[in-house]
Amino acid sequence: MVGFTVRTNNAKEMSGQGEIAQVWENAMNSGALEKIPNRAADGLIAVYSGYASDHTGDYDYTLGYRVSSADKVPDGMVARTIPAGKYAVFISDSGAPQEVIPALWQRINTMAPQQMGGTRAYQADYETYGDITDWSNMQMTAHIGLK
Repeated sequence: MVGFTVRTNNAKEMSGQGEIAQVWENAMNSGALEKIPNRAADGLIAVYSGYASDHTGDYDYTLGYRVSSADKVPDGMVARTIPAGKYAVFISDSGAPQEVIPALWQRINTMAPQQMGGTRAYQADYETYGDITDWSNMQMTAHIGLK
């Protein structure tokens, strides 16, 4: 996948001083994501990678699109590879993104390994978004990497 990235952590994001909302705003307002070459799908994807530890540590957040080839990465963007492996899949409720996305992650971050189907790997997790036509009533699917 190719997109914009920031280094952040959950405490910063929950405090209102986070950077993820700004990445979304910049990406949506600039139209830059639409210029990513070799797009393989229309739905947005967000990748969490480069974990310093677990859900309490720093990580890289990258918002963009799946690509068939990352040979041409636009200036200011990065390429990320989602490793093959076992992923637990969770679907958010429908609603405003600022409500349904944090609610799903709070649920995920408090789940025991037995509830998740395994222990989190903290290598890469990702969110997929379908065609968002109504930003006040959208839905996201989280894919959580397992060991």
